[in-house]
Amino acid sequence: MAKNLYIAAGEPDSGKSLVVLGIMEVLSRRVERLGFFRPIIRSHGKRDNDTELLLNRYSLDQNYEDSFAFTSDDAQAIATEKGLSVLLRIIMERYKAIESRSDFVLCEGTDFEGVTSAFEFDLSAQIATHLGTPVVNVLSGRNKSPESVRSAVHSTRIAMVDEGCTVTANFVNRVAADDIEAMRSEVQKSWPYDDPVFFVADEPTLEAPTVGAVAEALGAVPIRDGEMDLNREILTISVAAMQLPNFLERVQESKLVITPGDRSDILLGCLATVASDNYPKISGIVLTGGMRPPDSVTRLIEGIRRPLIPTFAVETDTYETVRNVMAVDGAITPDNERKIQAALGVFESSIDPKAFVERIDVARSTVVTPAMFEYELIEQAKRRRQRIVLPEGEDERILRATEVLRRRDVVEIILLGDPLKIRMLADELGIDLADVQIINPSDNPYLEAFAQRFFQLRQHKGITEDQAHDTVQDVSYFGTLMVYEGIADGMVSGAAHTTAHTIRPALQLIRTKPGCSIVSSVFLMCLKDRVLVYGDCAINPRPNPAQLADIAISSAGTAKAFGIEPIIAMLSYSTGQSGSGEEVERVKQATALVRQARPDLLIEGPIQYDAAIDPGVAKTKLPDSQIAGRATVFIFPDLNTGNNTYKAVQRSADSVAIGPVMQGLKKPVNDLSRGCTVTDIVNTVAITAIQAQRNGAES
Repeated sequence: MAKNLYIAAGEPDSGKSLVVLGIMEVLSRRVERLGFFRPIIRSHGKRDNDTELLLNRYSLDQNYEDSFAFTSDDAQAIATEKGLSVLLRIIMERYKAIESRSDFVLCEGTDFEGVTSAFEFDLSAQIATHLGTPVVNVLSGRNKSPESVRSAVHSTRIAMVDEGCTVTANFVNRVAADDIEAMRSEVQKSWPYDDPVFFVADEPTLEAPTVGAVAEALGAVPIRDGEMDLNREILTISVAAMQLPNFLERVQESKLVITPGDRSDILLGCLATVASDNYPKISGIVLTGGMRPPDSVTRLIEGIRRPLIPTFAVETDTYETVRNVMAVDGAITPDNERKIQAALGVFESSIDPKAFVERIDVARSTVVTPAMFEYELIEQAKRRRQRIVLPEGEDERILRATEVLRRRDVVEIILLGDPLKIRMLADELGIDLADVQIINPSDNPYLEAFAQRFFQLRQHKGITEDQAHDTVQDVSYFGTLMVYEGIADGMVSGAAHTTAHTIRPALQLIRTKPGCSIVSSVFLMCLKDRVLVYGDCAINPRPNPAQLADIAISSAGTAKAFGIEPIIAMLSYSTGQSGSGEEVERVKQATALVRQARPDLLIEGPIQYDAAIDPGVAKTKLPDSQIAGRATVFIFPDLNTGNNTYKAVQRSADSVAIGPVMQGLKKPVNDLSRGCTVTDIVNTVAITAIQAQRNGAES
């Protein structure tokens, strides 16, 4: 089994960082103790961005200083004064320190800085050979013909092999989407080797610097305090020196406007575009020459309540400012989750991650970390894309989650809310919703049909047609009816509404599955080394034996759907025959009902938590049980016990609690916490999509 991999750039500006990030993401879902190493980093005085990104994102067990051997200046000095063999020996020593505490080490090659390309390529190949790492070659396909790409891939591979390297894969990066098939055909018609060639589509936003990066590089000062979206990409730059009407004719999407600080007309004209549907959205404004807007203009700007275009002032003149802006890199930084997700989306759409992992021969860890489990959720959801409706489309977190899901191509999202408000908020956040369907529950083609359907289903409860018409305009009812009618495959809500508001329409309309008497919930508890299922911790206060049995059966099905072998522990304060009482009897009866209804399930009860999870305790308390000490599904006797236990484990064991995941409904509807994060929303949408896939398979 491979323990390392070396990512080598075959030329400058190959886009190597994207490939490094994509491969690290794939590895992080299979390898428990992952390491990262760079033999040589740039000598520009800043901390290496790729190293910072990977240490931060993947919480690697290593310090920044341990993650590289030399800067490029130091490496050249050592090679010149003491020879290449000394340089390689020290690199090996630094690498071995990382390898000694890692199951797999990903190495990133050099950046073509300050030396000839031929020398750097040779040095990179020698380092890979010295470390004994298989190599992934990365080249750029931008502005190249299929024939020139074929020649470059061939020659790079041959050169690596001549240096003694084993080439495991090749990436041609930054290829125009329309050219990928032609390039693939050209390369494959004369590719006699086993190592594959992957073609990665060009995504201009990945190289575009952000407003925040430009502001930091220029030492710019904001002209107004408050929150600003500094992660907006800058795709073009414009110097505004003409009159406002002429300038407005040249406004473009994601443009950075650079103008002298005394041009209040340009400043106010740019800020006005935020409120206009007739103009593209500007990314930022830089006022040059050390001049600030006059007090009257500043007072006007400070009184605007809408989020403004990020606006900064610099001391440099316009010409020097443009030069400084042009020198800013468009790196994928640790704090820019949007760009990270875009990069991963591009990478994952270009390769088959599982086939790639098999190619580099990485053994899957028996440990399942929270990151591994969350990744599997996303991958499983992507296998058969579902339509998920999000009723709270006017919530910023929902829009940010939508962007992540769209960039990773996980599901098809339908947003509910006022389209104008949603698009204005998205514009302010720099989020592209071009291919996302937005429906206004109060004004849409479905409204009358939904009102009639709701009236038919609820008239026995005294609902009138007028009441039905009003009710279905509520986002929760409208979203639930979309699921009921098959327009959407599932719904996720609760970021801005109570659990009751989310769940009540589902109980009234979608109802429970055949053979299931109760809707319940589970939390997927991602501990450090495994994932457990806890139920019911969110809905039913004190289920009776039949209901408790239904919860256990539903929870086993949920566990299986997410790749967890269901081994059920029916929890109590008693293990086996050690205790008695009404609460113990309730659990005993529920356990018997499960065994009668589902003899195929592995179940033990009543059993205490320590005997259910700890093999050592199990040998003492229940030595003859095949389940004790191995449980993966924990069924709590009541809501008080379950809710407190999951929160105690979540906080005390530093685990990730995903949920509540609703179960027992005919179609999936899931609830969010009102304090949910963007990651919580993404995970819950993925879970809902997997449940919808399962429903489709069953039907």
